[in-house]
Amino acid sequence: MRARSEGGPDDVDRGGATTTSEEYDTGRAVLLAAVAAIGGFLFGFDTAVINGAVEAIRADFAIGAGLTGFTVSSALIGCAAGAWVAGQLAGRFGRVRVMLLASAFFTISAVGSGLAQGPWDLVVWRVVGGLAVGAASVIAPAYIAEISPASIRGRLGSLQQLAIVTGIFLALLSDYFIATAAGGAGEELWLGLEAWRWMFLTEVVPAVAYGVLALQIPESPRFLVARGEHQQARSVLAQVLRSGVDERLREIRRTVAADARSTVADLRGPFLGLLPIVWVGIGLSLFQQFVGINVIFYYSSSLWQQVGFSEADALVQTVITSVTNIAVTVVAIAMIDRVGRRRLLLVGSAGMAVSLAALAVAFATAPLVDGEPALEGAAGPVALVAANLFVVFFGVSWGPAVWVLLGEMFNNRIRAAALGLAAAAQWAGNFLISTTFPALAEVGLGLAYGLYTAFAALSFVFVLRWVPETRGRQLEDME
Repeated sequence: MRARSEGGPDDVDRGGATTTSEEYDTGRAVLLAAVAAIGGFLFGFDTAVINGAVEAIRADFAIGAGLTGFTVSSALIGCAAGAWVAGQLAGRFGRVRVMLLASAFFTISAVGSGLAQGPWDLVVWRVVGGLAVGAASVIAPAYIAEISPASIRGRLGSLQQLAIVTGIFLALLSDYFIATAAGGAGEELWLGLEAWRWMFLTEVVPAVAYGVLALQIPESPRFLVARGEHQQARSVLAQVLRSGVDERLREIRRTVAADARSTVADLRGPFLGLLPIVWVGIGLSLFQQFVGINVIFYYSSSLWQQVGFSEADALVQTVITSVTNIAVTVVAIAMIDRVGRRRLLLVGSAGMAVSLAALAVAFATAPLVDGEPALEGAAGPVALVAANLFVVFFGVSWGPAVWVLLGEMFNNRIRAAALGLAAAAQWAGNFLISTTFPALAEVGLGLAYGLYTAFAALSFVFVLRWVPETRGRQLEDME
């Protein structure tokens, strides 16, 4: 199917982005982006699948709360390292080869975790999986940005976030069905293995599929030009573009000729040792985590139980939240190339600040029962609505838009290294928020959500002051 972007070569977006007229094969572009986004699906699946296994692992290995918490969060250590290294490997060996490496690590991690004999070897396998998650978090947005027509790059880039939230949902769903089939996560299911082990082993199927499908897609034209394979790069561009292929190839060749291979040294600049645009990328990554979104996804079930909901109701709310996240991500895909990245982020920051403030007030003013806040009367529904509105505002803005911006905001010379550094910062932020929430919650949930409210408000100022609009601009035009 052919499509043509709206606007001519001189159209200018209000955020400063220029749009160009181009014809492209929408089906082919979506197919290539979708294969790359399978890494995002595994990203979501791998980070969420352990949720259904936590209590069974703790009982089987007879470990305490501290080691249990480290076992759960250990994957995030691998995520940060994988994101950092993947940017360098992608610049040296290509995007597709990094996808294949991530596929292998996902598979190894799934098998190792499912057959783990103790907490420490499970930690090792979880870190291996984290390396794959980190690599996928870098390589998918980079590849999608480099093969996408400028006019639909935002929508294609948003497939990464859609894949992530779908992976989270299906991981939770598969955990539920496996535990139900066995009569409990700690009960034996098939081949003498407990159900929690099969929760990990199910990841082998999408992990292998990722590698097989990655072998079917072409390498990034940007990487091919850097390797001197200009004819092959033109062939790849022609698979997606129906006009302007030679012009796009000339632009890539021009920027590759002017630029050296992306290295850490290229990120150095006058502001605290880094280029300003690199700090913008790091800031986007950290704010995406500091608003506390993963507190909702990692702790929502236990959180709702702590404030008076039954276990069954808490699980239902967790599923509703996950489905809501998928739905609003679809909305974001439809909007991001029309509205622009900055506008979505600004609306999201404002909405998150208001909804988080409502949560903070509800928890801070709730009476304590046995040391825990009890949401009585209207406070319960208010908190529930506020939590889901928070997910809505995040899912329609900061969830997908940050991944899109990280894939396209850096110039070609520094993209791989800068994306790797920003993604590593994101995982470090995730680890920090995830590990500090229990301690903050012990002091008071009002305090925890008050801090997340402050970060949401600061994110609005950050976007307004420093984040550029990239809608409609060719990657070769990024400064």
